[in-house]
Amino acid sequence: SMFFIFIYIHIGRGLYYSSYHFISVWISGVSIIFLLMGTAFIGYVLPWGQMSFWGATVITNLLSAIPYVGEMLTMWIWGGFSINNATLTRFFSLHFILPFILFMFIIFHIFFLHETGSSNPTGIPLNIDKIPFHPYFTFKDLFGYMIFFMFFLFMIFLTPFIFFDPDNFI
Repeated sequence: SMFFIFIYIHIGRGLYYSSYHFISVWISGVSIIFLLMGTAFIGYVLPWGQMSFWGATVITNLLSAIPYVGEMLTMWIWGGFSINNATLTRFFSLHFILPFILFMFIIFHIFFLHETGSSNPTGIPLNIDKIPFHPYFTFKDLFGYMIFFMFFLFMIFLTPFIFFDPDNFI
């Protein structure tokens, strides 16, 4: 989806500008991407169609490859010996809880970024010719968010099934 494309661009920019030197910012960002992938996977399973079922089967079976605890972990996630309604109930609960945890990590990420400062691509510390963040960048960002949300709402209300997998309607 476009959201993950923007996330990958953000990660690529961070790699290009060597932002990984700021350890706390980098670790919180990596945690965010793993939480995003987990939330997206669980959301992919929730329609409970054919692609969702088999996607959940394949991905959760990967956990069984973990030595000693893999089989037990897989059966615990499934809630039985195979994927069933207990699995779907657990995924619904996790899909509700994970965004709150994700929001907390995003707040930490922004806090750590403000503590360390953004990476400067030139490496030259310039304290002149700076403009304040508010109101200039605040209004620019709000305008960008409004444009994005107008497009987002258009997609949700007028073409809700455009990105769905056709096999999930079987």
